[in-house]
Amino acid sequence: MTGLEVKLQHQFDEFELDVSFSVPACGITALFGHSGCGKTSILRAIAGLLKTQQGTISLNNNIWQKSNFFLAAHKRPIGYVFQEASLFSHMSVQQNLEYGWQQVPHRQRRLKLNDMVELLGISNLLKRTTQHLSGGERQRIAIARALLTSPELLLMDEPLSALDHDAKQTILPYLENLHDELGIPSLYVTHDPNEAARLANQMILLVDGKVAALGATAKLLTRLDLPLAAYDDAASILEGIISAHDSTYHLTWISMDSGRIAVSRENYPIGKIARVQIQARDVSLSRKFHSDTSIINILPVKVIDTHDINESQLIVQLELLDGQTILSRITRRSGITLDLKEGMHLYAQVKSVALIN
Repeated sequence: MTGLEVKLQHQFDEFELDVSFSVPACGITALFGHSGCGKTSILRAIAGLLKTQQGTISLNNNIWQKSNFFLAAHKRPIGYVFQEASLFSHMSVQQNLEYGWQQVPHRQRRLKLNDMVELLGISNLLKRTTQHLSGGERQRIAIARALLTSPELLLMDEPLSALDHDAKQTILPYLENLHDELGIPSLYVTHDPNEAARLANQMILLVDGKVAALGATAKLLTRLDLPLAAYDDAASILEGIISAHDSTYHLTWISMDSGRIAVSRENYPIGKIARVQIQARDVSLSRKFHSDTSIINILPVKVIDTHDINESQLIVQLELLDGQTILSRITRRSGITLDLKEGMHLYAQVKSVALIN
């Protein structure tokens, strides 16, 4: 079986790590959970920086750890991006990039330096010293340097955690493009559900050192038996195809089998697959379809389940006609007024939609 196979057990002073999971050798997988749940320890074990008391790790059937065998970190074909960029301060940006690139024998180089410079938008930084870079620029350099080692697996340990909001928004599009352009599988550690929603195809949810759930990100975000749905910024992801551009009102229409939704105009080609993020608090519910409203994104849905968040609010899991799911966060009073029941057909009125790629 190709892909990453991980089974680890390790007892720290007051914390036990006991996980087992496998993910395909493609796409981005988010290791998600609160601080202290074991995310970074798992990444360090995969990288060979932590030798667990018991463990089996393999990538595409190549064993990195098993029983008495432990492959040294420098022999594992990985790229590692830390929370802090950790660039060489005595080198220029170009010298930092060349350092990783030159460590790889010529015949094993899968990526070209010029391609990485273009992909991550850093051509104007090459001659600069690393001390005078912004946080976002430093992380882009660190990602490029890791990729230039031609890794078979990219490990990223909360690479945006030290950045402010504007810097995050600048670097996220570059991270989104990595999978499409390079096809290198990645494990991405984060405690931010919006980062996971925007970047990851699949997610591993960790709670207290154990795997609580594993699956497609879109599905895990809307499961009411998991803590994600109860977050204040709980959200869902829908996937469709860009079907039309409205030049009069500057909108882009995204079509799904269950209907279509509009976002602010984006210059993407017709037919491109698009993903959107919808906050649960931006979804209201109605028994009837309303045309006398300012809301233009209205989708027919079916109630799958409900769950009380607190004494005044509840979260509703809804299924679209094509099987995709979204969440609606409403007051318990509204739920009683609507007389919500499993299987009930309603209309979801979506106040705001964000295109995430």
